[in-house]
Amino acid sequence: MADRNAQIRASLNAKLIESGERERMKQLLRQRLMEYGWRDQMKAYCKDIVKQKGLENITVDELVQEITPKGRTLVPDSIKKEMLTVLRQYLSKHEEL
Repeated sequence: MADRNAQIRASLNAKLIESGERERMKQLLRQRLMEYGWRDQMKAYCKDIVKQKGLENITVDELVQEITPKGRTLVPDSIKKEMLTVLRQYLSKHEEL
């Protein structure tokens, strides 16, 4: 079952890339996050972490690992729903997936 899901995801991802839809979805997501102020929130959060730990005491990988969970929780449900709707619309037009 997990193998089948991985195959479906890979196929969907390939179709999204092939059609250019993935790039359009990424642009829409960036736009919505900017409108919401998500980037500014994350930038401030990163600055706080670097201040707390010190610039010399944290690597980029450690910073990314620390901010990722918060970044995901800060994405508003409305944006998540909108992106899911866009994906569902794409899937309904391309039922061969």
